[in-house]
Parts: sequence; C-alpha cells; structure tokens
Amino acid sequence: MAMTRDLARNCARSLFLSVLFVSALCSLVLACQVPTGDQSRDSVEDDGSQLVVTGGTVVTFDAQGRVIDGGAVAIEEGRIAAVGTAAEIEAAFPGARRIDAAGGLILPGLINAHTHAPMVLFRGLADDLDLMEWLEEVVFPAEAEHVDEELVRWGTRLACLEMLTGGITTFVDMYYFEDAIAEEAERCGMRAVVGETLIDFPAPDNRSWDEAIDYTRSFVERWRGHPRITPAVAPHSLYTVSTEHWTEAHQLAEELDVPVLTHLAEGQAEIDQVLETTGMTSIEYLEHLGLLDDRLVAAHVILPTLNEIDLLVDRGVGVAHCPQSNMKIAAGVAPVPSMIEAGVAVGIGTDGAGSNNDLNLWEEIDTAAKLHKLESGDPTVLPARQALGLATIEGARALDMEGEIGSLEVGKWADLIIVATDGLHQQPQDPAANPYSFLVYSTKASDVRTVIVEGRIVVDNGQVLTLDAEEVLEKAAYYRDILTGQ
Repeated sequence: MAMTRDLARNCARSLFLSVLFVSALCSLVLACQVPTGDQSRDSVEDDGSQLVVTGGTVVTFDAQGRVIDGGAVAIEEGRIAAVGTAAEIEAAFPGARRIDAAGGLILPGLINAHTHAPMVLFRGLADDLDLMEWLEEVVFPAEAEHVDEELVRWGTRLACLEMLTGGITTFVDMYYFEDAIAEEAERCGMRAVVGETLIDFPAPDNRSWDEAIDYTRSFVERWRGHPRITPAVAPHSLYTVSTEHWTEAHQLAEELDVPVLTHLAEGQAEIDQVLETTGMTSIEYLEHLGLLDDRLVAAHVILPTLNEIDLLVDRGVGVAHCPQSNMKIAAGVAPVPSMIEAGVAVGIGTDGAGSNNDLNLWEEIDTAAKLHKLESGDPTVLPARQALGLATIEGARALDMEGEIGSLEVGKWADLIIVATDGLHQQPQDPAANPYSFLVYSTKASDVRTVIVEGRIVVDNGQVLTLDAEEVLEKAAYYRDILTGQ
C-alpha cells in the first residue's frame, strides 16, 4: 500500500533513504534504562500521524541483518517510513510525535504462529496427560458443555491481554466462534490470522458439517480484505476430519483465496491412525489428495520423514513449531533444524494455554534454542539469532506475510516493540553488543514496555490501552469457577 505524500515530502524522503544506504551504523553507547514512552492513553486512537521511535538499538531482521545502535524508526500512516540512526531520522521527521526508547531494544512485533486463544480459560484444567487422553477425556467434553460465544469472547480478551503485554503483535488462531475472535482481536488492536475450526462431530458453534461450512463461508467473506484480520479455513486434523470433508474445506479456501490452518503429524497416535485407514502417513496422504500446498500452515509437524520435509519445501507449506506444548504431552521433538536447512518456512507458536500453559512466546523461543541443541548434541544448532527469527521474519514467511510484517523495513506495517534492558536478570550484559543473545537467553515477556501495531500504540509502559485488565481478570475468575465446578 503506497503512502500518500506531496511532491516536496516525496523528494525529501527519497534523498534521505539514499543517505541511509551509505550510512555507517552509529556507535553510540546506550545507557540502560526503562523506555517509558511519552504518549497518553488516547494515542491508541491516533494512527494517521507521524511517529518516531528513537534512541534504542534497532534490531531490524531485514535482508542485511542490520542492527543499528542508537537507531530509530519513523512511522507514517501505519507503515514504516524510514529506519536509520536517531540523528538521521529525527532530522528528517522534525514534527513527528516521539517515543524515547533510550536504553531499550526496538524490534519487530512477535508472531505467535499457532494458538487457540479462548483456551486460555482452560489453563490448568488438566495436565500430565498424553494428547489423545487430554483431548478425548478433558478438552472435547469441556468444550461441548461450556463453550459458547460469550466464553470465547472473554477468553480471547484474556489471551490478547497476555499476548500484547509479552510483545506479540500477530497471532494465528484455530477455534470456534471465530467471527467473535476476529472481532475481539480487531477491537484490541492486534493482527491475527483466524481460522474457523471444522471437525467431524458437533462443535460448540455448529452442530453439523454443513452448518460449519456455511458459517465459515460467511465468516471469511466478512473479513477478507481487512488490513489486520486474515480469515482462514481450519480443518482440525486428518484424525478428526474425513477425506471428503477435508477436500471440501480446501476447495472453499481455494475459492475464497484464504489460508488453510491445521494440525499435522503432531504425534505417533495420529500417524498410526492415518496409516491404518489410508496406508499412508499424514503428510503423504495430504499430498496424495492434492491438498498439500502453499496456502497450508501446519502446526506441530513433529514426525515428518526426510522425504516429507522435501515435500513441505516443494509445496510451500508453512510450519508452526510449538516446542513446550509438544514437550508437555511427550509427543516428540520436531526436526526443526532439518526443516530450516531444507528450506521450510518455520514459525513458532505457543499452542493453546490449555496445553502449555501460557502464551509467553519468549519462553518458546528460549526453549526452542536449547531443546534442539540438546536433541542434536550440538550447541551451535539453532543459534539465538535464528531462534528469534522464528518469531519474527521466519514466522511471517511461514504465514506468507513476509512482505508486510516480520522485519523493520520501509513500507511494511509498523508492528514493533520496545524491550527494556535494565532487569536484574539481564545484567551486566550489553544489549547492543549481542542483542540476539540478550533477547533470547536473558529477556522475559515482562521486559516488554511498548507495543505498536500498524502505527498505533497499544501497550504503553507495560499497560494495555485497548482492554480493561481488571474487568477481564474478574471475568476470567468467573469462568474458572464454572469450568472447575466451584
């Protein structure tokens, strides 16, 4: 989307950007202090004016991998207008509103590539079970009894509150009443890929397959073209959706030109069941049906063979790695280093808080980096920069959205966060010396201070501006009592 400018401004920007390409990185030393910002709560409504985030170390994740010590990002009309040193940016945008990120790290907003947002209300409902037992004896019955649109709305609000405070600006969701989830994500200022779950038994929102397909069509048609909400079709899995229905779901996604979200190769029980009924593994069977393609974003993918990894690359399938959820149910360790080496686009997700039990993507990044070192016996595997990339530019690539989000580059949506660097758990490390190590191994979700989505400030000094936290927590306690029978 091109940004409108008058001729004089256009010429000035062009000259400025030319200077940026030949500028050396600034070597200013940052003082470690908490970036608080200087915006009021009303600033969340002002998304059309210029804004400059300045003075921190900018971790761009652009093609050159630039890290700009003493850098800044200029935002105009919701898009990134310029990235460079603080001196250059502030000179080019003298009248812009200003957020002082001195001492902080400025980086792209995090992308949670797979979750079930309303299931945050199921947190701690049942633990220490294998996948099928957890699903069939706890989750499916609880959903049948308790899940309605009101629960979904409040669960989504709680999930968004948690994700925003942890620096997540985009999330990928699969659940029921997805139209309501889209409305809540839009209202709280997040970016989301939201997939209506299709499943071969009566669901909380639709009692039959035909009702679910009709609902999904209406839902997708409503949200297509929204700048922050991407609707999707989400057949749950090959073990819960028949071949006929899987094909119908995929045809609907093709017709409406939207993504397909699913769970794939997520455990041995799934592989065994699909083998028994089809004579093929899950990935082989989708390929056989002609349903393995570049609109598919597959969660987990724990058990692909080497040949199947090549298939994922050839077909352009995006993968969402969920290390902590996979570990908790002892489903296995996805061969993420092998997938990345082969060229698969791999993002990282929390899964739902019912099986994790949180939506803290910083923990997932840290876990992924360490898990694959342990699994491979090689401490150089999945280094910090690559691990953080799963939640930024590679996560965007898995969603086929790398042209819009995932890095701090001119023309992309202005989705970015400021991370404080003065925590006791971060000392005495110099954040500018190795920001990737600092962010992956030392930083926590609580260190996020400012969150900006599409140029709008949605978290200021750690406080979410778009949700009433006290009201959300009060309602969460109400649902806790209902779900636990208190």
